[in-house]
Amino acid sequence: QVQLVESGGGSVQAGKSLRLSCAAYGVATAMYHMGWFLQAPENKREGLAAINVDGTSVYSDSVKGRFTISGDSGKNTLYLQMDNLKPEDTAMYYCAPVAAYNEDELSRMISAGFWGQGTQVTVSS
Repeated sequence: QVQLVESGGGSVQAGKSLRLSCAAYGVATAMYHMGWFLQAPENKREGLAAINVDGTSVYSDSVKGRFTISGDSGKNTLYLQMDNLKPEDTAMYYCAPVAAYNEDELSRMISAGFWGQGTQVTVSS
């Protein structure tokens, strides 16, 4: 049974940083492409970063240069370092194994169908 537990969200002012974690159970993160998704209020869930099995990563234009995705295979945990946060980053954040993505249209990244409860990030100006 796959279980994903996101944590690390919070309320911060613009310009600050947060580090999100995603502990995975029942799925080896090192064996799958893994991704972070966000869902703002009244919007659909969309992809923003992915890390491939070979360790390479891709980002949506909105977070490129500010967010860093990484993984720790020993802890079976995925991370998202979020720097220089902006109010428009306010959303629920989810991690998931990735079924497919188009690097030029990362927002349409498709999860493998497993979701955790998410973690809320709120950025005030």
